[in-house]
Amino acid sequence: MTEYFEVHGRDGAARRGEVRLADPLSTPALVDAVVEDAGSRWHEEQPMPAGDEATLTILPHRALPPGTEAPVEEAFAVEYPDVEFPSAAVVSPGTAADHGADAYVLSNAGGYAGHAEAFVDAVRSVREAVPDDTALYVPGVATPANVATLAYAGCDLFDEKHARARGLEGFYLTGDGEAFLEDLDELPCACPACQRSVEAFDRGDCAEHNANALRAELARVRRRIADGRLRDYVEGQARHEVWLTATFRLLDQQYGYVEERTPVFRRNELLAATDDSLRRPEIQRFAERVTSRYRRRLDAPLVLVPCSARKPYSESQSHEQFSRAIGYRGHIVSMTSPIGVVPNELETTYPAQHYDSVVTGEWTATEIEFVATVLEAYLERADYDRHIAHVPGEGYREICERVEDSLGVEFEYTVADHPTTDESLAALDSALEGESSYYKSEREAATVRAIADFQFGDGAGDAVFGPDVTTEGIYPKLRVRDGDGDHLATMVPQYGTLSLTAAGARAWIDSDAPTKRVEIDGFVPSGSVLAPGITAADEAIRPGDEVVFEGPKAFGVGRATCHGRAMVESTRGIAVDVRHCRER
Repeated sequence: MTEYFEVHGRDGAARRGEVRLADPLSTPALVDAVVEDAGSRWHEEQPMPAGDEATLTILPHRALPPGTEAPVEEAFAVEYPDVEFPSAAVVSPGTAADHGADAYVLSNAGGYAGHAEAFVDAVRSVREAVPDDTALYVPGVATPANVATLAYAGCDLFDEKHARARGLEGFYLTGDGEAFLEDLDELPCACPACQRSVEAFDRGDCAEHNANALRAELARVRRRIADGRLRDYVEGQARHEVWLTATFRLLDQQYGYVEERTPVFRRNELLAATDDSLRRPEIQRFAERVTSRYRRRLDAPLVLVPCSARKPYSESQSHEQFSRAIGYRGHIVSMTSPIGVVPNELETTYPAQHYDSVVTGEWTATEIEFVATVLEAYLERADYDRHIAHVPGEGYREICERVEDSLGVEFEYTVADHPTTDESLAALDSALEGESSYYKSEREAATVRAIADFQFGDGAGDAVFGPDVTTEGIYPKLRVRDGDGDHLATMVPQYGTLSLTAAGARAWIDSDAPTKRVEIDGFVPSGSVLAPGITAADEAIRPGDEVVFEGPKAFGVGRATCHGRAMVESTRGIAVDVRHCRER
């Protein structure tokens, strides 16, 4: 049972937390001053340390090098006792398990540094084998250049050892790599150790600078995690070392590991600056849900349009022009990199209105391939009778032509030179002549149902809301009521999600839609449900998800603060922010 470590915030696999010592330590953090190693059992048995609440004690252990065969690991595995003080157990990928410790030390972590595949496999294996609310310590590895990527992978605790050792060897470390001390003609740092002249700066000063630079970088990482912007930072920071670039790309390939821990929405902008952004879990999740959950409900031709810099798209000048030409005769779907395709109903849903990308006027081959793949999958599911492409030539036309070839559909192109010229808008209007119009109320109903599909699961929009729901309010602040007038849900325009009422939560669990449930013990929550009170949780739950919680004494709805597995494994911290709760 974890007593001395608590997670306070998450950004994918990275976490902000606290080692609850006598003098609490905010993580990710350096632990040189608070760690006590009880010693190795390879040469002789070590006595059990007394321990104290001011120190994180590494229990007597047997470290194993990377690549140790499984039979050897099993033969020399250590059984760790339950202790009453802050403790850490040394584990390898093959021996990692719940030993009741507050932290776990990756055995011989330095052996994985520089080897991206081995490092990712090791961290993932350990993180998935130990309880979620425990800290992962990777000793002898951290530098100012790599610690952001290590934190992004799921590591919480580090030390100064490697950075100081490099300094004593004559290597001056910075956030973008290292340099020989002898090659420096000036010191590019303002830390206390660097206040001396280059001539007087010795290797001891270099070691001190390296430690200062590492501490400063960790402060930056903590801030980035708190802001939900660590991935933006890592995409640039990791490029200074090849193995770090490979590490975050391999993490992208471990979609299940990272996606499970990635929130369904963030308050901050998602910066898409490189092709690597296309592999972010938020981007991949949006594309997967649009092509597997979203259901088209408006009986109208497809009208593909380009994205806009302003979000949501409908508030941009160009899209206002498109809408006037289309009226209520076509179904607007925007094409964009890095998101893929965005049906009009989901234009506010994260990250469709929360991203910013680099615009050069030219699409990369990777962008074209990605958007074409998403568009193809979308069209296979949506099954339109007509396909109108009101898009310019750059990139957009090539994507459409690829999809035409792969699906055998035919696009009607309506842009002469630029989508917003009078000639192009007139052609778009003409292409829709004779098409039946739908009502604004139909579009609003389709919007809340589409969001329900996206948020809760395929078919949820119809199953939860039924055939008789109505909407009220002004888009995008829509409210959903059932046939009896009961308020079921409210659209949250900042994130494009639905916030359920207690009646909406009851309609959800009474439907046949996929439900995200949390089972709690016999108590009535007020502001939050704490992890110790949870007895079971759906593993499909993601941070930020709408969830229903039920117990012998209470029923309610709220938002998850962590993924479902973490709710069950954790022994501290908030698991659900309660919105509505009813006592039974």
